[in-house]
Amino acid sequence: MLSRTADNLYWVSRYVERAEYLARILEVTMRLTSLPIGYVGATNEWESAIATAGCSKAFYARHSEANEANVMEFLTFAPQNPSSISNCIELARTNARAVRTAITSEMWDVINGAWLELERFGNAAGSREEFMRFLRWVQETSLRFDGSAFRTMLRNDMYWFSRLGLNIERADNTARILDKKYHLLLPADARIGGPLDYYQWAAILRSVSALTSYHWVYREGLKPWLIADLLILNPQMPRSLASCYDNLVRHCDSIATAYGRQGPAQRKARAIRTKLQNSSMEEIFQRGLHEFIEEFIADNNQLGSAITRQYLM
Repeated sequence: MLSRTADNLYWVSRYVERAEYLARILEVTMRLTSLPIGYVGATNEWESAIATAGCSKAFYARHSEANEANVMEFLTFAPQNPSSISNCIELARTNARAVRTAITSEMWDVINGAWLELERFGNAAGSREEFMRFLRWVQETSLRFDGSAFRTMLRNDMYWFSRLGLNIERADNTARILDKKYHLLLPADARIGGPLDYYQWAAILRSVSALTSYHWVYREGLKPWLIADLLILNPQMPRSLASCYDNLVRHCDSIATAYGRQGPAQRKARAIRTKLQNSSMEEIFQRGLHEFIEEFIADNNQLGSAITRQYLM
């Protein structure tokens, strides 16, 4: 396969996953800001949303205040934000069009249809209700694209490169959500077990569609260390760091077998998976959750760079 084709397949999946991630962040933020102040505290949820999206510097270069109108516009339709939802969908469609013959017709129909549908929204989604419908539509588009890829693509290098992009992006997103919500949402003087505690920990799980899964696995109230365990170390949870790296190692190895050669990407993916497998929540919290996640994000970025150098250039 040409490196250019592999690069397009890798990035179309990353951009679709990123659009869904932003939609999830905004949906949870809107739910929290709709609750009475006694349930969510005095924190600025919109500031938290910008920090979780990883674009604080770009946002504050354009806006002086993180309020509902500014954050919604910046993360959804702002052409100046390269990672806005509308830009992610447009870039995904551009990459998909470049490899139109390497993806299935079902995948193309989803991403091209989403790009055309964006015109209906223009540069704003109108009322809060319409905006929530827009966010749900973005999530449904991502699920349809992911499902069409899973159900229609041949299990060859085209599929594997698209899955690498998805899992690299998903691991980064889960790590950032967990890190920022822990350190920005819950005030230091909040009473553990109170309504503030419950709704903000539930927000973390809803942002990765894991609230129901949490209760299935642990069968008890929301506890910070169990939430971290689910999203970091539990391989049964599709968006956990452990699950993403099980997938990344498998797909990297599939590419290596098909091409007859191992490389830095395979070694780096295995090293990160081994580190996760050898970790325990007790050790992670003793060392510091923030420090652990910061190191993981750096490692994940290094794997992305290794994949790019080995296959996509």
